[in-house]
Amino acid sequence: MSFLDHLEVLRWTLIRSSLAVLTFGMVAFMMKDFIFNKILLAPKDPSFFTYRFLCSVSKRLGTEGLCIDEIPFIVQSRTMAGQFSAHIWTSIAFGFILAFPYIIWEVWKFIKPALYENEKKNAKSFIIITSLLFFMGILFGYYVITPLSVNFLGSYTVAEEVKNNFDLSSYTGLLKASCLSSGFIFELPIIIYFLTKMGLVTPEFLKEYRKYALVLVLILAAVLFVAIGLVPAVATSTAEKPMSQVELKFYLLGPEPPKESMGQDRRVARPVAQRGQRDRHLADAVEQVLAKLMRGDER
Repeated sequence: MSFLDHLEVLRWTLIRSSLAVLTFGMVAFMMKDFIFNKILLAPKDPSFFTYRFLCSVSKRLGTEGLCIDEIPFIVQSRTMAGQFSAHIWTSIAFGFILAFPYIIWEVWKFIKPALYENEKKNAKSFIIITSLLFFMGILFGYYVITPLSVNFLGSYTVAEEVKNNFDLSSYTGLLKASCLSSGFIFELPIIIYFLTKMGLVTPEFLKEYRKYALVLVLILAAVLFVAIGLVPAVATSTAEKPMSQVELKFYLLGPEPPKESMGQDRRVARPVAQRGQRDRHLADAVEQVLAKLMRGDER
């Protein structure tokens, strides 16, 4: 196939994926009451599942410090088209979430001609695992990140005279960002799986230098602390540890490419020695960056 033929295939892949998102978005648009009252505005209610779970755990420990009686803020719309615009974009976000398995299937069909025969046999498992991880991330963001963020930001005040009245777009934006970002973070095992098959990352490198990755994640959590608060940032950084273990399992369970065609079809593959040398150089660079950050903090 020529370059233009590949572009034509890519164009139809994007068109079919967009139509799937629009189709599910239209279904979500017609379910306005359920989506807004039962899903989006649920984390604002003190009777939300996460709040009740934390309260029950707190009572078992002999205290009621985690029990929430009220989340003192009001969601309002300050523009003429504010509610309609929020309805449209929320429906599109739901359409993307529901159509995600189909989008992954379209992406798989696009890259399928460049894969080995044994890799093509893993299409069903790839789509199922990728979709499962994405939906797990969505649920983690909705039941963990979102309620902690809503409770912290909705209850935070700098003075008693300042009241919290949040715009509808700000509230829905927080929910969409928390859920979608968590969904994509849970896709890290799939990304690491393909990086290892390309020879860019090795299991030894992940095992030996994941402590540096943890430091970088904590730095990122410190940055997120400014935007979403302490508890949500810590919850986001905590998810990195189990996900790193899953990444190693994905690599160790994955099939190796055929040795006979390694030198013919994948000439870009590099020897193990070169990869180990590149890993050491990358580790040295990470150590130098962390050393500079530590020296900057001491000053």
